[in-house]
Amino acid sequence: MTALGTYVKVWLALIALTGLTVTAAGLHLGSLSVLAAILIASVKSSLVLSFFMNLRSEERVFKVMLGVAMATMAVIMLLTFVDVWYR
Repeated sequence: MTALGTYVKVWLALIALTGLTVTAAGLHLGSLSVLAAILIASVKSSLVLSFFMNLRSEERVFKVMLGVAMATMAVIMLLTFVDVWYR
């Protein structure tokens, strides 16, 4: 069971990361804009999965299934970016 204070801290971290996302979008980083957005979104999703969805306390099989799904999505995204970069 996670204490209420932990949920508040995670929520504040999510708010801060959302602000960072908006700031990074306004900086016009060129080709790094997409990478920055994906990295920030990955951190935010890991916080949500770990704390709000309580994945930290689940069995190992659920963590492995999530890892396989995320690896599959990463490969698809990588192949998409490679296709766009070398057109």
